[in-house]
Amino acid sequence: MLKRILIVTTLVLLVTLTAVASDRDDDVNRTNKATQVFKEIMNTPDQGIPSDLLESAKCIAIIPGDVKFAFIFGGNYGRGLATCRTGHGWSAPIFLAIEGGSVGYQIGGSSTDLVMLFMNDHALKSLLSDKFKLGADASVAAGPVGRNAAAGTDLKLNAEILSYSRSKGVFIGVSLNGAVVQADKSGDRAMYGDDVNRHEILDGKVAVPESAQALLHEIGGYAHEAKLQ
Repeated sequence: MLKRILIVTTLVLLVTLTAVASDRDDDVNRTNKATQVFKEIMNTPDQGIPSDLLESAKCIAIIPGDVKFAFIFGGNYGRGLATCRTGHGWSAPIFLAIEGGSVGYQIGGSSTDLVMLFMNDHALKSLLSDKFKLGADASVAAGPVGRNAAAGTDLKLNAEILSYSRSKGVFIGVSLNGAVVQADKSGDRAMYGDDVNRHEILDGKVAVPESAQALLHEIGGYAHEAKLQ
């Protein structure tokens, strides 16, 4: 009987460790994809996020190429990450998911990168919640495009979240009204362990994992460039 218990316990432990390792690999993969997406968008001539918006954003969320339109189910689903500005740079990322049926993709399916800028404290508070709806719990608007474009004052003042999409190489502002953003706590646990919460991560109290260094370097570089302009 004791031997059977030990065998079952060992198997459960192995399954748990395998699942955690798999989740961590997924976190690393998402981080690498997010880095690539941000770099490609900002390196596109005459495109990208306006410099002044990037400099004033409190947080940036990136959902890399996993959001697909499903005609049968009428919805979209994707997973990504978010990082926030701290007193000493950008925070380690938290992991999140987005789903909703009103993003506006064409029937037949598409793979689309999403980027969201969280512009004020209320938007940040929404990001820290377990789940919130864009357009209802936090106002969202299609963001202007162009590295040197002048973002309108009204847009800055009224929109809590500015959103963008990139599909087939085209980067545009897009309305995400009705989409739901929720915490991916399993992703956070896999990367940071059970004793760390999302507030601590985004406050900069958690060390940045090696897999996220390149992403934060890219974001920090463009934000610094914007500040000098």
